[in-house]
Amino acid sequence: MRKLFGALLLCWGMQASAQKAHENLVQYVKPIIGTQRMGHTYPGATVPFGMVQLSPETDTASYDLNGKYNPKVYEYCAGYQYEDKTIVGFSHTHFSGTGHSDLGDFLIMPTTGELKLNPGLADKPGSGYRSAFSHANEVSAANYYKVKLDASNITAEMTTSTRVGFHQYTFPKSDKAHIILDLMAGIYNYPGKNVWTYVRLINDSTVIGYRSTNGWARTRNLYFAMKFSKPFIQHGFKKYDQREVYGGFWGKFNQSKNFPEIAGKQIRAYFDFKTEEGEKIKIKFALSPVSMDGALANMQAEIPGWDFDKVKNDGQAQWEKELEKITITGNTEKKQNFYTSMYHTMINPTVYMDVDGQYKGLDQNVHKADGFTNYTTFSLWDTYRALHPLFNIIQPQRNADMVRSMLVHFDQSPEGMLPVWSNSANENWCMSGYHSVAVLADAVVKGNAPFDANKALEACVTTARKRSYEGIGEYIDKGYVPDERSGTSVSNTLEYAYDDWAIAQMAKKLGKTDIYNEFIKRSENYKNVYDPTVGFMRPKKADGTFRAKFDPLSTINEGFIEGNSWNYTLFAPQDPKGLIKLMGGNQRFVRYLDSLFTMNLPDKYFAETEDITRDGIIGNYVHGNEPSHHVAYFYNWTDKPWKTQERIRMILPRMYKPTPDGLGGNDDTGQMSAWYIFSSIGFYPMAPGSVDYAIGSPSVNSAVVQVGNGKTFNITVKNQGDKNVYVQKITLNGKPLNGLNITHDQIMAGGDMVFYMSNKHK
Repeated sequence: MRKLFGALLLCWGMQASAQKAHENLVQYVKPIIGTQRMGHTYPGATVPFGMVQLSPETDTASYDLNGKYNPKVYEYCAGYQYEDKTIVGFSHTHFSGTGHSDLGDFLIMPTTGELKLNPGLADKPGSGYRSAFSHANEVSAANYYKVKLDASNITAEMTTSTRVGFHQYTFPKSDKAHIILDLMAGIYNYPGKNVWTYVRLINDSTVIGYRSTNGWARTRNLYFAMKFSKPFIQHGFKKYDQREVYGGFWGKFNQSKNFPEIAGKQIRAYFDFKTEEGEKIKIKFALSPVSMDGALANMQAEIPGWDFDKVKNDGQAQWEKELEKITITGNTEKKQNFYTSMYHTMINPTVYMDVDGQYKGLDQNVHKADGFTNYTTFSLWDTYRALHPLFNIIQPQRNADMVRSMLVHFDQSPEGMLPVWSNSANENWCMSGYHSVAVLADAVVKGNAPFDANKALEACVTTARKRSYEGIGEYIDKGYVPDERSGTSVSNTLEYAYDDWAIAQMAKKLGKTDIYNEFIKRSENYKNVYDPTVGFMRPKKADGTFRAKFDPLSTINEGFIEGNSWNYTLFAPQDPKGLIKLMGGNQRFVRYLDSLFTMNLPDKYFAETEDITRDGIIGNYVHGNEPSHHVAYFYNWTDKPWKTQERIRMILPRMYKPTPDGLGGNDDTGQMSAWYIFSSIGFYPMAPGSVDYAIGSPSVNSAVVQVGNGKTFNITVKNQGDKNVYVQKITLNGKPLNGLNITHDQIMAGGDMVFYMSNKHK
């Protein structure tokens, strides 16, 4: 018995020691990072890849200003700007880090006193239901947000499950406590965006409805179910619709107060309560892309009770599990940057289906996901570069399901194309290229393809042969997109060439020689827009001559999207050797790269752009925008690879800080953060669609990457230090790693990679 008791004590001691050794990683997540200026992240609550993103809105800027685009609206892509002094309310859907927007659905605001149904103005306190707040009374953590609303002395808290937002409002004593449901509010809002809204009471604590919008996603329907923890004593509606041509015979009812339903385009609702000092009113708010019944079922399945702390803790446990996919050692600042980056990479894409698997398809019909999770929010111009390659290492099942989601998008597409930028059963057609093919190719080439790979290749080829889309016909015929055809003719040509290379790699993997030959030839089209007389990629006219007037530093009307020629000339990550030869050889290429990082780009060259600001620029290198994310690694193909190591370690602390303004550009649904993660641990997917990763310079002391099947890939950094940025040698499983690449198979096999660092380059 004593032996058994002793053994139990030893076992308990070992468990306690293991638990002590395991560090809580959620503590390092700071969702407030990137909420100031250009990051366009939000501070609110969500679970990994959740359908609900419950977060505060700090203003109500309209997309329309006197019939023209309002530049101010760009600041509110995520609904929140750190420098604002007021909160308008809390809505349930947000994009993370985008440079264009939509969403902001179903805004809720608690108030006391006189009922005000208009949000009012930030510079006129008391003019509406908005409230002042202080960051001193604000908490932003993984799956938890808390703030005190100064106007009403209400403490607002929120957390989520995948499909349900959970609000908890602590009220003062009041006979006039209100919960406002603003169904007019939205991000990138404008008159006419709300196509139709319907609200219905089931009883004195449960409300259901839906809203249809015509925004960035032009045919978007979202359904909801809202349940209060205590009955409201009365309720009301107010319609702000313009005069209806025909309204039927509803005029026989007073629909404004205690009526069971309302329908229209512009509606606000309120629900009244009496509260005691410190009383908590809780709200569960479930979403569905399919139906009101679906929203109710989602609520019952995910949050059947009223235990706020349990939902918060369950969500944080989900985050902890995902954050543990990569564990690092380093100082607190590094951990905050790293784990917030991990957090930002796992917000999007988002789950887009009910608990029973039903979802709205691109064809606007209801479908059921068969054996996979359906996702939406594909910002592919950004995320094919590093986010999806990261998923192929640490989220292989999710990434495979994302590919399946793209394939059903293809099946449902009236245009017969894979997604370009898709959200909420809509194709938004934003940005250029057809980069979903790079995501599919990367999954197939790396062996993460538990789907019909031949069908995936067919979808890629069909998309790439869509002659009517953005100059593809001319690109096929001439080998480039003519200047006359498109205002972004050069960047389109370069991006198509990259995607074609990715298709070729997939075809090669699948043994489709004819397709490989077709697309590997197309992949060299990038050379057709290089003008050797000036040393830059340049718009080429249909007759084969280059545009006469040309400024390689300008980002406006020079043939490129969100970038200038100086940066885009380096966009051929699929063919570094070919690009170096094209640009005059090693010596000239190194000088060109050096100039990118060291020259000064005058403000006038990006004064008219939204996506490029001084925050994200080093010299003329624009890290705050994606087309340059591979550029620092190009030195690996020259005689000065140590400069890659030097540049990476310079970029990391300058572009990423654990502060509200700590991101040098839009996080773009996780791409900026994925760059940080890869570069921090020492390698980067230079060309997704390849099995190779380019070696950089790790900034962490060590990292353990969970690669599946119980295996880990362990990275150790010897002689780490802020000045020791140069790699002297690398070993893999005790043997020298020759060259400046590591392969996907080497990583996924697990093992030990050791970097030996120095303050002097080789």
